[in-house]
Parts: sequence; structure tokens; C-alpha cells
Amino acid sequence: MTADDETAARPDAPGRRDILEAAATAFTRNGYAATTIDDIAREMGATKGRVYHYYRAKADVFLDIVTTGMQELIDGIEPIAGNGGLDPATRLWRMAHHHAGLMMTRNSFQRVAMRAVEMRRLGEAPAQQQALETVIAMRDRYEQIFADVIDEGREAGVFREVDSRLATKPLLGALNWISLWYDPQRGDYNTRQRLADEYADFIVGGLRRSPR
Repeated sequence: MTADDETAARPDAPGRRDILEAAATAFTRNGYAATTIDDIAREMGATKGRVYHYYRAKADVFLDIVTTGMQELIDGIEPIAGNGGLDPATRLWRMAHHHAGLMMTRNSFQRVAMRAVEMRRLGEAPAQQQALETVIAMRDRYEQIFADVIDEGREAGVFREVDSRLATKPLLGALNWISLWYDPQRGDYNTRQRLADEYADFIVGGLRRSPR
């Protein structure tokens, strides 16, 4: 593989990134099953040969969107979670706020990334299965980052005695659902900030230890 080939293979390569943006829009509008390579190409204003230059199948495009969306989430919350200068409740609030913001500002990517059920319908090609295993590992890693901060809060007496991994399920479920009902065409910056504030308040408030 040449240096040019390696660059083209990266999800952030210009040509590949254009395909992912177009595919995320098409998948969001039509659903995975109904979207074709032709639809993705049409969204780009290009021929499907351009898509096939980077991807062998629709499932490969879908999985690339999912891994890209998951990596955006991880890259955003890891620095917050690791900021030892902030107490656990503040870190969790900021993590939830960031996640909510991405659900609104990167709506198409994150909506596709949340459709885990459809990933089970992908082909059995080894490369696709390997990518799916990567997605599952990224999801588990992301949940664990939240669980670790919740554990810190529980040990500090800020949060209730909860199973931290179990607590991440409804927490992330509520945040992820934003990508399905929020219309990015209708919201502005102030609306997004208000919604993210309310979700972060709700999540941290639900975990706080109640005064006796």
C-alpha cells in the first residue's frame, strides 16, 4: 500500500469524509435497508463509482459512520472524565452536556451510530465482522468511562449506591434518544445549550444522594 492509499483509507481522508457525510444523511432519511449506494452517490452529486473507490459494500460505509460517530464521542468526553481538578458530579454533568450537544450538532452521524440493532443485519464478511467487534468494544469503552466517574462520585458520597455499569444504560439511553427526536433544522445555538443543560441537570440530579 502506498502513502496515498493509506491516506485514502483513513475515515478523515477528504474523499472518504464526503462519502460518510452523504451516507449519514441518506441513512438518516431512508433507513439502512432502504438506502442504496446510488442514493449515497446521488446525495454527493457524484457517481457510485466514487463510493466504490473507497468502499466495497453499503455495510462498510455504515460501519465506518458508526465507528466515526463513536470516536467523536470518546474523544470529546475522555478529557473531561480525566480532569482531576473537577469533582465527579461536575465532570459527569459536562460529559452528559457534551454528549447531548453532539446528538444535536452531529445529528445524522450520531443517529446512524445509535442504530445498533441494524448492525446485526450486516453481511458476514470478515472485514465487516471485525469492524462490528470494534464498534462493540468502543461502546463498552465509552460506557466504562461514564461508569468510572459514577464510581468516583459514589465513593465520594456524592452519588447514591448504584451499580455504575447498570446506571450508564438509562443515562446514555436518554442522551442517545435526542438524536432521534431533535430536528437540527429548527434549533439554534441557544436552544441546543438549554436542552443540553436540562439533560445534564436531569442525569446528575438522578444520581445524587438524597439528604435524609
